[in-house]
Amino acid sequence: MPALFKKILIANRGEIACRVIRTAHSMGIATVAVYSDADRHSLHVEMAGEAVHIGPSPVGKSYLVGERIIAAALETGADAIHPGYGFLSENPDFVEAVEDAGLTFIGPSAAAIRAMGLKDAAKDLMEKAGVPVVPGYQGGRQEPGFLAEEAARIGYPVLIKARAGGGGKGMRKVERPEDFADALKSASREAAAAFGDPHVLIEKFITAPRHIEVQVFGDSHGNVVHLFERDCSLQRRHQKVIEEAPAPGMSEAVRAAMTEAAVRAAEAIGYSGAGTIEFIADGSGPLRPDGFWFMEMNTRLQVEHPVTEMITGIDLVEWQLRVAAGAPLPLSQSGIAMNGHAFEARLYAEDPARDFLPVTGRLEHLAFPSEGRFDTGVRTGDTITPFYDPMIAKVITHGPDRASALARLADALDGTHVAGTATNAAFLSSLARQSDFVAGAFDTGLIERELASLTATGDLLEVHVALAAILALGVDPAMPHLGFRIWGGAFHDVRLSARNRAYERCLSLAQGGAMRLSGGPEAVTLNDIAIGEASITARCGETRRHFEARFVRVPQLDGLLVSVHMEGRAEDFVLVDERAGAAAMADETDAVIAPMTGTIVQLSVSVGDMVEAGQKLGVMEAMKMETALVAPRSGRVASVDCAEGATVDDGAVLVTFEEETP
Repeated sequence: MPALFKKILIANRGEIACRVIRTAHSMGIATVAVYSDADRHSLHVEMAGEAVHIGPSPVGKSYLVGERIIAAALETGADAIHPGYGFLSENPDFVEAVEDAGLTFIGPSAAAIRAMGLKDAAKDLMEKAGVPVVPGYQGGRQEPGFLAEEAARIGYPVLIKARAGGGGKGMRKVERPEDFADALKSASREAAAAFGDPHVLIEKFITAPRHIEVQVFGDSHGNVVHLFERDCSLQRRHQKVIEEAPAPGMSEAVRAAMTEAAVRAAEAIGYSGAGTIEFIADGSGPLRPDGFWFMEMNTRLQVEHPVTEMITGIDLVEWQLRVAAGAPLPLSQSGIAMNGHAFEARLYAEDPARDFLPVTGRLEHLAFPSEGRFDTGVRTGDTITPFYDPMIAKVITHGPDRASALARLADALDGTHVAGTATNAAFLSSLARQSDFVAGAFDTGLIERELASLTATGDLLEVHVALAAILALGVDPAMPHLGFRIWGGAFHDVRLSARNRAYERCLSLAQGGAMRLSGGPEAVTLNDIAIGEASITARCGETRRHFEARFVRVPQLDGLLVSVHMEGRAEDFVLVDERAGAAAMADETDAVIAPMTGTIVQLSVSVGDMVEAGQKLGVMEAMKMETALVAPRSGRVASVDCAEGATVDDGAVLVTFEEETP
């Protein structure tokens, strides 16, 4: 058996860098991390044996600069480079540069990446290999008029897709011919920003699609195997949200047809390493052997690879390292078995209440429950920056069957506590309990169809506010006199801020150490209150219903943050600093406010313009995703306080409107 590497450099960051480091260390392989200015104190830097600074925070000046990464590998004496996913993982020029430097690239050959790296060429190749492909246009002509004609020929709805990259970037679904031109411009611009290639292809949009992919693995000895399939149909904006393995409703006949097609696709390009063949399947009825089509191949490790690991018991990163070192695949196809069911949910710093906009800021607290697997690249105290994907963690569960694995996923999400930034945790928890998904009857349109119910948060419970008030004021009923003496009476007015609104209440000490919160929709009395180091319990009202919550308290510049995690939901409250006065919420009806830190990539409004409510005034980009800037009301533009190409901060005023006259 060939000798393993002594030291590898991981040309990535965050969760995947940490993931690779863990396996490398378990195999006795030394590791080198690379980092940008923003990642100087990141977890992957801390975990690696060595770390090399490679440049400023923007990816184009650090993680995408192959020369610096190769120089770091040579400087530290690394034998090989693991690219992770994203960044340079599917860049054939980087692969060749790595090999020219005398290093090993832990992944497929440059030729294989080129063969599958551009979706249009890959579809042509798969057709020749006898793999079914989605109808569409993937030629070289890119004139908007011609592409519009092709879309009309294919028939609406159509999907505009960047031919390079992945992750849903540069992808737009178009329902009507009149929307095609704007969608094409947006997709092409986003593709150029994310992948440096504005070229797109057009595909027929399958009305009830299932996104099912097959994990394949090849070696340099000509062996190719599959490790079964994953269902990635739960998507939003063409980005995967929850993945699972195996796919629900998958018969042995369909599995055989799909996995054989995937292996045939990998063999057609002499593939070596980990890869994924992605198919679109007709989900309008039961899956059929003739009802799936090739979409693309990802010539790298996928974000969702842990679900495959959970059902096979195989460490895919270990296989990557062994195969890259020249060893044959550790198992033949007959030796790979499937056990149980697994799910993965992607926990992001994003705000479902604001159309899932990415959120930047400090993670004041991050804690996971004891049950489950949690792949993360951040910890308490780290900052989510605007430079990179806002993923916090991948929440992964396994069970003997789909129902038990999904129930464990819901419990794991409920038990995860993030404070200091908005997350999609509650949305994911709702999705894990959605009836169609639980029944296994879903397609890629489920989230869009059920979005209102999935993102509904409901009003805050007064008992939630009461617990937050007690914790914010530092009142312990076990020592009531200490808590209330400084106020001169057994009550205190408290002003909390949560969910962008103020909660003004009165907290008073009742008989027997009970506490009463009044001033809201209903008065709440809490009895038997017990406060621990990080937990609080109480019984509420005459029914004496028991409540238990975890909490953290963090001093901040504008007040005290109290995060209360109760019944599977975390709510952040801020005890408003009275010195800040009454300046709570800014009235945004007379201005367009930057929803996040990012760059203005398009501006289509000037001072004096009359605009309508909801009119698109510009586009900003952050974390490689575009967000439209729309008018909050009709009126005349008074000022434009930004420019194309400018970087703006979250909350910055971009456009203001003249005052409305009675």
